[in-house]
Amino acid sequence: MEDYALRYAPRGFRKWGEWHIANTALSSVSFLALEAIGAIISINYGFTNAMWAILVVGALIFLAGIPIAHYAARHNLDIDLLTRGAGFGYLGSTIASLVYAVFTFTFFAIEAAIMAMAMRMVVDWPLPVCYVLSSLVVVPLVMRGITWISRFQAWTQPVWLFLTILPFVWLAFDKPQLYREFAGMLGLREGGGDFQPLLFATAAAVVFSLIVQIAEQVDYLRFMPPPRPGHRVRWWLALLAAGPGWIVPGMLKMAGGAFLAFVVMASGMSSQQAIEPPQMYLAAFREIFGASGLAIAATVALVLVSQIKINVTNAYAGSLAWSNFFVRLAHNHPGRVVWLVFNVFIATLLAAMGIFDAIGKILSLYGLLAASWIGALAADLAINKPLRLSPPGIEFRRAYLYDFNTGFAAMLLAILAGGLACIGTFGEAAQAFSSFIAFGTAFLLAPLLAAATRGRYYLARQPAKIGDAPAENLHVCVVCGNSFEEADMVYCPVSQSGICSLCCSLETGCRDHCKTAPGPDTSTQAEPAAFTPPSSKARSIFYLVLALLLSAFAALALAAIYVHCEPSSAISQIFPAFLKIFTALALLVVFCGWCAMRSGDRRDMAQAEALRQSLMFLQRTEARRDDDPSAPQPEAWDGRDV
Repeated sequence: MEDYALRYAPRGFRKWGEWHIANTALSSVSFLALEAIGAIISINYGFTNAMWAILVVGALIFLAGIPIAHYAARHNLDIDLLTRGAGFGYLGSTIASLVYAVFTFTFFAIEAAIMAMAMRMVVDWPLPVCYVLSSLVVVPLVMRGITWISRFQAWTQPVWLFLTILPFVWLAFDKPQLYREFAGMLGLREGGGDFQPLLFATAAAVVFSLIVQIAEQVDYLRFMPPPRPGHRVRWWLALLAAGPGWIVPGMLKMAGGAFLAFVVMASGMSSQQAIEPPQMYLAAFREIFGASGLAIAATVALVLVSQIKINVTNAYAGSLAWSNFFVRLAHNHPGRVVWLVFNVFIATLLAAMGIFDAIGKILSLYGLLAASWIGALAADLAINKPLRLSPPGIEFRRAYLYDFNTGFAAMLLAILAGGLACIGTFGEAAQAFSSFIAFGTAFLLAPLLAAATRGRYYLARQPAKIGDAPAENLHVCVVCGNSFEEADMVYCPVSQSGICSLCCSLETGCRDHCKTAPGPDTSTQAEPAAFTPPSSKARSIFYLVLALLLSAFAALALAAIYVHCEPSSAISQIFPAFLKIFTALALLVVFCGWCAMRSGDRRDMAQAEALRQSLMFLQRTEARRDDDPSAPQPEAWDGRDV
């Protein structure tokens, strides 16, 4: 079932203990981009402003992550399904999935670039080759699924912890004066020696990009077992550690990266080299082992272990995000592995483009989008649910949801407000605090809009029970033939039976008839002619529009990187490379869209025929019952012969 990638995680699959899940989830904090972020903001804005930015945004990330982690673990849903039922609607959450997908391949690219830097320390291969190898090494690991990933994270955790902590402990005993000198770091910007609100806010904008990391934690937390009597404290401690608690070691790693950058510059190297994590740890290990091959070996080992650990998570999370995005837009699911490869391909291109050189500016822009999404989501769970401005549970199934809801509107308005502030519309101060403005706007608007609409756009119809069996019993989906718990099933008035949530998402012929049809106790039958698939021309137009939108998104992403490249006389030589990369991305998008369209055409024809046969069967059965109520009825048709 591909780790129930697009589904509710059933009880039978949640076989791990609380602390096993927590250990696996906390492995994601290994990413060395944290050290790079800490180094960038401390070098540019000084020690004081950097530390305040880390502390303040870290506290916001922790608080926003608590309700998200709690609802994900209690309802066993990934971040996309959680977003659907927490104010965004069935189609509205596709934008959130796209924001999440951008996070996964952006940080995947950054981590792959860092790994390539470490590989260059021991081999003299061309940098593009190192980028490709750094990206492809995780594909076979992620293809094995969450069970193997959890084992890999557990095996590598002791080695990673030892190599990460060793330099800081050694320097604390061997050269404690470095820590005292680090506290006086001024930064390159004027006024960086003291607390300056604008410098603090500019540094905080970079840190805000990390707020989406809670989504990757949720991808593991959805497998948490239910809280058991007598173990609730243990369950909550594991939840807090694995969910919002990731930011605590994350903050320490950012501060550690700032310190190591200071050590690198104190050794006479440039500020550009100081933001590279391999150079940071190489300088630290040289203090321990001297200028020997052992220092290089320790550095390379730490970087490789750290980057593989995090990129396994990034690749897995990216495959989920892209799967959810395309299932709703294309009503087609070729499998999680297809989107895994797609995500890795985009990340490899970004790494080859030199994304690491513009990491600070790119993450500042992304932080605005991230803050808007997580702000609206956290507000719905922390405010709307307790105040009953929204239904108490999390409804993620298409059959019961409106396409758009108030949380989606709150996110868009927050992006608009933050974007206007970011380009300087409201002045210099608002420009620096644009990420705070986006987060605050989303957090305030989500409950206000829910209250104004009285929560009417959360549920398109009330969920219907599948038969009379207890909720913990398994039910067979009439479309795919697999068995699922009732939480993952919906009643379909078209087939007059239960289907699973994923088959419901893939269905196109029904045209959302269930949202207007009566419940399971109705005898009203839909006409077979009403459930015909869209024409090939309509599908072609749809996929053309989809391809254009995705190509435009790729163009904007590349343009942002191009614009933020350091100005030089060679900038005109970079443009042709960017154009080639955009062309490759556009061709890939068009090809994937065409393949999905052809696959969707064949599937729709089969589903339309299955629906027609099902309705004919039901009508014949009803006619026999009317003619002779005592006559034996035929066995239920399950559609498998179509």
